[in-house]
Amino acid sequence: MTLAPPEIMERLAALYGEPESRPHGDPVAELVLTVLSQNTADTNSGRAFTQLMRAYPSWDAIADAPLEEVIRVIQPGGLAPQKAPRIKAILQTVRERSGDWSLDFLRTEPLDEAKAWLRSLPGVGPKTAACVLLFALGRPAMPVDTHVERVSKRLGLIPWKLNANLAHDALEATVEPTEYYRFHMLLIKHGRRTCAARRPACERCPLEPECPASRLRGGTDGY
Repeated sequence: MTLAPPEIMERLAALYGEPESRPHGDPVAELVLTVLSQNTADTNSGRAFTQLMRAYPSWDAIADAPLEEVIRVIQPGGLAPQKAPRIKAILQTVRERSGDWSLDFLRTEPLDEAKAWLRSLPGVGPKTAACVLLFALGRPAMPVDTHVERVSKRLGLIPWKLNANLAHDALEATVEPTEYYRFHMLLIKHGRRTCAARRPACERCPLEPECPASRLRGGTDGY
């Protein structure tokens, strides 16, 4: 038996509490923060974002700053030599397309077109585009990070061999759009606190015994 998303969310919410969606309304900030958060802990990416905001008075200033300088500023976030040029390229492209830095049109643009516009930015893939739409604008999009992908595959919601990019569309088709935020946040909490990549704590998981991966709890390193 495979649990359906509504039952999964009910059980996880009973353990972790109900997440509350509060879109912050700044798509450009979400673009930058999401790049900084790639392959690093939230505390480190948050520190790098704070330092970036303190070091520069505007998005223009970051877009025009010397690359080596930006690398130094965001060093606490990890992978700064890769992230700094990506951030600058994104900001320069946004400025070219929207001189006043306003991306408010994404609030009312057809969803597929809004996703396509964001994905056309340098280095922006499905996850970053979904983060901007969901967390900044409150629009229905499903960011799939490593926790959401891993837990969803263990629960049998998506095929194990499905790549991360395709997982976004697959999970959006599985979960009701009004529940994207709730599903995303609850699976992240579950992945961090219980369903770890190695040695998941199946013995205290509220999704037992229905979780398909529980049959493999003796050898879950690759699952």
